Amino acid sequence: DEKLLADSRVKLIATATIGFDHIDTAWCAAHGIEVTTAAGCNARGVLQWVGAALVHLSRTQGWQPAERTLGIVGVGHVGSLVKAYAEGWGFRVVCCDPPREERERCGFRTLEEVAREADILTFHTPLDDTTRHMAGAKLFERMKPGSILINTSRGEVVDGQALRESGLQYVLDVWEHEPDLDPPLLRNALLATPHIAGYSAQGKANATALSVRTISRYFGLPLGEWYPSNIAPSRPRAISWQELCDTIDDRFDIAAESRRLKENPEKFETIRNEYRYREEYF
Repeated sequence: DEKLLADSRVKLIATATIGFDHIDTAWCAAHGIEVTTAAGCNARGVLQWVGAALVHLSRTQGWQPAERTLGIVGVGHVGSLVKAYAEGWGFRVVCCDPPREERERCGFRTLEEVAREADILTFHTPLDDTTRHMAGAKLFERMKPGSILINTSRGEVVDGQALRESGLQYVLDVWEHEPDLDPPLLRNALLATPHIAGYSAQGKANATALSVRTISRYFGLPLGEWYPSNIAPSRPRAISWQELCDTIDDRFDIAAESRRLKENPEKFETIRNEYRYREEYF
């Protein structure tokens, strides 16, 4: 922000993150500082996390995808992938993305409509003034009894206190006030992980590569195609629901990760920082 950047020579900020709420973008724009992010870098890592969560829920609650409606809020890099794969797995999918709907007329629904129809409601939005606490008491009242909320976007998109008091079921990877978690909110989560949904080896490599390429472009360096040599790039492919069920635990045991956090909430940052990045396989 201004306190850090005023009177500096900085002309470019390349953040290897998807979120940008840690940067005063308006101030930067007014002072000629370009800001770029790594949006989309870990989309397949988050997709894999969502797939693992859905498999776990189907097993423990005894349902098949064709019996559930999945509501997606935010149909950008991650939400678009979740939509495509969930439809392939057999879910009925309904989507909400007001900015895209205004631009593209995609036929997306309002947030209230999606909340009323969804058995599972998953959030994939950035954090800004329009999305902060967009999932709050009023929205929870509109959701179907027995429905499940999933959040892998930013913790502040969901009002944690209202969620705790709503009686809804929920699965959370991101939390308000990280790393200081609300003990009852953590305890009652169906699944809880420490902000690692996008922590894949390829996601981290993509973020680094995007930042290096941005700097290369800005300063005219010969690194426009650079990618870490020790990481195999993603190889996107379709995967059936049955194959997902058969393979996901070996690739990412989400239930084990949840138990680890619930048993050691005070180690939130340690678990996150020492997390072994998983390999994307679809």
